[in-house]
Formats: sequence, C-alpha cells, structure tokens
Amino acid sequence: MRRKHVPQRTCVACRQVRPARDLIRIVRLPSGEVELDETGKKSGRGAYLCAGRACWEAALTKRLVEHALKTEIRTEEKEALRQHYHSLPTASI
Repeated sequence: MRRKHVPQRTCVACRQVRPARDLIRIVRLPSGEVELDETGKKSGRGAYLCAGRACWEAALTKRLVEHALKTEIRTEEKEALRQHYHSLPTASI
C-alpha cells in the first residue's frame, strides 16, 4: 500500500522541517494584509512557525516573518500575531 505524501515545511525561526499540519501558517494576502491562516488554505505568500513561544518570539523580534513574506507588517497586524503568541505554550512541540 502506498503512503500518502505529507507536505514538509520549514519553521522560519528554528529552521526545523516538520509536516505542514504541525506548523502555524502566517500569510500575506494578495491585498497586502498579513494574518494568521488557521486552515492553511488561504491564497497568498506563506511563512510557517512552530507552535512554541521561543520560535514566535524570535520570528517577531528579528523580523524573520517579514523577511519570509517579503513585506513589512503593520502595527495592528503585529499586535494580532502577538496576541496569538501569548496563548502558546512556553516549550516547543
């Protein structure tokens, strides 16, 4: 029996390769807005992060997400991402 292909993605902060479903996707929409992609299916340029605070802290302070999305993140979008970050566990998966 053939195994089903599992897409692999890299966390922009820690550079670990994991199944895409285990990572959280942040997307730059065609309109230029940046938001969390809960479904993983929104159209636009995406960046992936682990579900741990360490990766989110590094990605937001070092502007790794902005670099991966090739855009600047507005203050209100950054605040929305920080609110999600504060709800995450302290340790990485």
